[in-house]
Formats: sequence, structure tokens, C-alpha cells
Amino acid sequence: MILTGDAVHGPLREEVEVCVVGSGAGGAVVAAELAERGREVLVLEEGGHHPTEGFSARPLEMMGRLYRDRGMTCTLGTPGIPVPLGRCVGGTTTVNSGTCFRVPPRVLSKWSKDHGLADLDEAALAPLYERVEARIEVRSAPVATLSANASFVARGAEALGWRHRPLLRNIHECRGTGVCAFGCPRGAKQSMLVSYIPRALAHGARLHANCRVERLRVEAGRALGVEGTVLDPETDRPRFPFSVRARALVLSAGTVHSPVLLARSGLAGGSRELGRNLRIHPALKVSALVAERVTAWAGVPQGYCVEEFADEGILMEEAFTPPEVGCIALPYLGHRHRALMERYDHVVNFAALVSDSSTGRVWPTPGGRGVMTYRLNRADHEALVRTLRLLARLCFAGGAERVFLPMLGMPELASPDDLSRLEAARPRPGDLELAAFHPMGTCRMGADPRRSVVDPRLRVHGVRGLWVVDASVFPSSLSVNPQLTIMAMATRASGDIHEALGG
Repeated sequence: MILTGDAVHGPLREEVEVCVVGSGAGGAVVAAELAERGREVLVLEEGGHHPTEGFSARPLEMMGRLYRDRGMTCTLGTPGIPVPLGRCVGGTTTVNSGTCFRVPPRVLSKWSKDHGLADLDEAALAPLYERVEARIEVRSAPVATLSANASFVARGAEALGWRHRPLLRNIHECRGTGVCAFGCPRGAKQSMLVSYIPRALAHGARLHANCRVERLRVEAGRALGVEGTVLDPETDRPRFPFSVRARALVLSAGTVHSPVLLARSGLAGGSRELGRNLRIHPALKVSALVAERVTAWAGVPQGYCVEEFADEGILMEEAFTPPEVGCIALPYLGHRHRALMERYDHVVNFAALVSDSSTGRVWPTPGGRGVMTYRLNRADHEALVRTLRLLARLCFAGGAERVFLPMLGMPELASPDDLSRLEAARPRPGDLELAAFHPMGTCRMGADPRRSVVDPRLRVHGVRGLWVVDASVFPSSLSVNPQLTIMAMATRASGDIHEALGG
């Protein structure tokens, strides 16, 4: 059963075995796994419930409905970096591109060495990944769904001798409608909205949408439940208070809001790591004009990757956006911009993510929000500049006539001869137009409670009955899209929670 804010007519008081805060990759999996084991589960989601049949495939409209701050969440720093976050049932899985990676072994090795996470090796995670992959139907993007953008990338990578392949995605009968990041209108992308949430509900779990959790209740070192406010689905204004008492509490509010809730509740401050260690996996995108008509918005917008530089922490992924959103990534104003947009069916895009060593911080603000501060260090800045040069080379190798850069002072390369000009350029961090999609690290896990917020089994240090299950627990950048690893960790945590509850 899903209860929305407009169906609530007075203060709510609930008592359950397990209360899960958040319905994304962490919360939805925990809810389904525990409900299937016969546990009484209640999921609380701040955002609204938007069924697939209501998805319009109009990007700007859906951003207003499905994203936090209409997709304008941003870090404070130099440069300021947009970090779009989902705010709806299904969380960011409802609005991501469906890309699925397992965490690279080199990352696990670093976690073991630096954070005492020796039990998180490939052998331990493999059956968890397999279970998740089967449930959300992870498979290679079918060739028939790939766009002409993917063909362009493959052509360029082949010419340069770089490793490339279709991406693995969580899909069922995908038709390549091209709006994955704005809510799949066919329900083909197996987000939590159409996979784990229905599974949880079918086994007796309940979900309350439009419920903003504001505080965790803890007494004598044990989590007892949460308190918050029911919101009006249309205006987002407070309607009624609610409280939930639970034997086990799972915090899956995400990298920005999980540490905020812990801080507001006076928890997990002993290590002084709460809210720190923010990684965002910064990304940049180039666009190119090609001679042939490609209509690259027809097909999967993120279905192809180049892995040649993955061991350096540079992962190149296709990232095409529909015209009404993609227009902001092209340079120039007035007539020159209009001329480019009139040839948008000749435009291709490609992006890359850089595994960051820079760290930021999430700060609680009055009113229960979180603010991210983040500043690129020199190593990450240099890696992003190198990545920009590689992307430009790839575009010209694929046959681009002109390449448009997300860089102040050099918006365009008119021919391959201009690549030397880019090689010689020394842009400052504020000269690059960046974005980020994978915040993580603000409640990092570790064996030492002096250096971490949660233990290796995701239990909050010093608090019984409280788990954090989302990307905030990752001790460093994953180097890849995180949803699959969040889900694998949530699968493991659900077993621990079930065992902790006993008979």
C-alpha cells in the first residue's frame, strides 16, 4: 500500500518492526528483502509517488516533478558543480540512465588496506551482485536500442585503438525512447519504482510518500524511530506531524541527507567524520557537429562506453540529452546558438567521469536541508583537463567537423589541427563547466570508529538498531556508476537486519 500526503487527514503515529527512510537503491532493496522474509516494513519517502503511466517524456516537466530542486542542486566552491538528485518514489534510480557496473577490484583492495574492509572482496560481493542483477535484469544494451551517437563513439574509439563496448543496463524490453533520465515512460528501465518497490509491497510492506523525516529518536544508545512532517504533494507545504516507532531503523536518505539527519539527531559525531569525505565523481561533456544527420536523441542516451582509461580513473560514457535540455551545453548566444540548435540533428555528445580524490563536505542548515561544499584539488583538475583532451581527440577520430568544449575561453575546436591549441591550454578550475551525478562518502564505513561513521556491516558506531544503507557509506570514489553496488550492499545489510531482529 502507498499512502500519499493528500490522503492523510491528521497526525500519523505508526509502530513497525523496520522503518526505512528513503526508497532509492538502498532503501527499496532493504524493504523488499525484509518483507520477503516476513518482516513488517514501512518505507518513508520525502518525494511524491509518480507512477510510470504519468511520465510525459517531456524533460523539463519531469525534472520539476521527479528531481530535488528541479535538478538544480549544486555544490558551493570553485567551480560550482550541479549534482542532480532524485526526489520521488524510487529515488535517483527513477531518473538515472540505468548504467550498471560492479565495483572495480582495485577499489576494494584500497578499502581493505585503508579502512579495514577485508570482508568486502570480489568473492563476498559476487553472489550479492548476481542476485541484484537477476532481479533488475542487467544486460548489455541491445544494439537495436543504441543511438547514432553510440555508433559515432564506437567509430572514434576503433580508429584510436581504444577499448569500447555497450554498457550494461537494468532494462526489460527497452525501446530506446531516449528519456531515461526523466522517468522511463514505458517502465522498461528497472528502477526501484518498477522493481523492488512493487516486490516489497507485494509482500506486505507499506510506503508513505510525501513524508519528510526530520529527526531520529534514540534513547540509551538505541534507535527507536523517527519523527517528521507529512507534506502536501502539490505545494510541498507541511500538513501534519508523524512519528514512527520501530525495532530497527534503516537510513537510506542519500549522501546529502543521511548525514544531515544524523547530525540533527546528535548522532555519529564521535569520529568527527560525519558529513565529511564527500566525493562526487565529477564529469564533463563535449559536443560535436558531424556531417551526417544522426538524430542522436532517438535511442538509449547512455548506452556505450570507452574503457581504455578506466584504470586511470577516467570512465567515458555516452551521454546524449534531448534538445530542450541539451541546448544549454552548447556555446554562444543569439544567432550563433540558434544556428547550432537548427542543426541539433547533426550533434553528438560524449562525456567522461573522473574518480576524484578531492573531498567536500555536507553541512546541515536550518530547516533540515544539506549544503554541499566541494573544491577540486590539483590532481583532479589535471585529470579533468587530460580527459577533455581525450574526448576531443575521440570526437575528431569519429569524424567530427567541429568540437564544442565546456571550457571558458575556448568554446570550439574548428578542426583536428586545433587539438594542439587545446594541448597547450592551461584552464583554471573555474574555467571548466562540470557536472556530477554520484555523490558518496559522507557516512563512510570502516573498522575504526575513530575514522568512520558506520562499521563494515553498515551499523552506526555506538547506536544499536540503526543502519545507513546508501552511497554515503563508500569510503572513496567507486570510479563507476554506484547504483548496483548500493543494491548489493543493501542486500547484505538486509540479511544482517533480519538476523538482528531474531524470531
